[in-house]
Amino acid sequence: MSYALGLEVQSAIFGLLTADATLVALVGGDIFDAAPPGAVPPLYVTLGEESVRAAGDSGGAGALHRVSLRVVSVTAGFAAAKEAAAAISVALDGARPTLAGGRVVSLRFARAIAKRQRGGEGRTIDLRFDIRVDADA
Repeated sequence: MSYALGLEVQSAIFGLLTADATLVALVGGDIFDAAPPGAVPPLYVTLGEESVRAAGDSGGAGALHRVSLRVVSVTAGFAAAKEAAAAISVALDGARPTLAGGRVVSLRFARAIAKRQRGGEGRTIDLRFDIRVDADA
């Protein structure tokens, strides 16, 4: 399988995040495809890098999408960023969003890395999820 479902996977992830009441209570509508220009919100989420590799099997064509998300807090301390990261994990881990051109076989949390930003102010948490998709037969 190719990268044919890349946009559908991104749209599905974005939809799951923006529909999650817990995450929205924490970050409002501040879930972006890229970091917002100019003044940034105090806590927000961005869709990050994605790598994809073929992952077909005897059942047909498939792909493994490794999707990164970033939680950014402009304040010192990890509490707010960790709350948002936890909400993302709950919203995504095990979810089975609908795709028009295929199906999600699995969506699993893979890892998280929490870091201080330069100068000590602000925090980031990078989350990675592995999403196995199959093409419609």
